[in-house]
Amino acid sequence: MTETLEHPVTVSDRAAKRIAKIIESEPEGTALRVSVEGGGCSGLQYKYDLVTDREDDDLVLQKNGIEVLIDSVSLQYMSGSQIDFVDDIIGQAFQINNPNAVAGCGCGTSFTI
Repeated sequence: MTETLEHPVTVSDRAAKRIAKIIESEPEGTALRVSVEGGGCSGLQYKYDLVTDREDDDLVLQKNGIEVLIDSVSLQYMSGSQIDFVDDIIGQAFQINNPNAVAGCGCGTSFTI
């Protein structure tokens, strides 16, 4: 599956640069899988995994030579989101800017739709 206007998810330049740095020592074909699972303070949380396997229903986002995979179930919760990477005084982390989230926890790792 490829990125469509129906379910747009984007990857920022900062996130693509950080993903490239992370996977540079991984086996060829490694991608970052972003998924949504139950848990966290607000009910849902993001999960990040390095994988070499792809599923038939994955959304495959490509940017600057990297790939980000999102499964079809997680995509329902992430439509319209931007995957970003922040590096500020409190630390470094991937951040999902999700317009579907109506609430989130103070630490920013879980959300409610």
